[in-house]
Amino acid sequence: QVHVVESGGGLVQPGGSLRLACQASGSVENIYAMGWYRQAPGKRRDLVAVAPTDGGVGYVDSVRGRFTISRDSAKNMVYLQMTNLKPEDTAVYVCNVRLDGGARNYWGQGTQVTVSS
Repeated sequence: QVHVVESGGGLVQPGGSLRLACQASGSVENIYAMGWYRQAPGKRRDLVAVAPTDGGVGYVDSVRGRFTISRDSAKNMVYLQMTNLKPEDTAVYVCNVRLDGGARNYWGQGTQVTVSS
């Protein structure tokens, strides 16, 4: 059993910053990648950023240069530092953990990020 829990969402003004955190626990051997997705109301869930265990990170174009993903492998945690937030970044941000080369896939419950003045 794998548990994935996010924290750090909230309400922020445009141009502001937030830091999201996600911890995976349980049977989390062989983590292949950890990442963040987001889902705005009425829209599909889309990838925001991913950090594979073997190195390198990836971002969707709309957040590149504003968001930074990082991992603490010893603690099975992944973070998303978000800066210069825009209203269009408003969404539920969901943490994803992939194990065993991607064969097992787990999701958190999500944390709401609202960017509004």
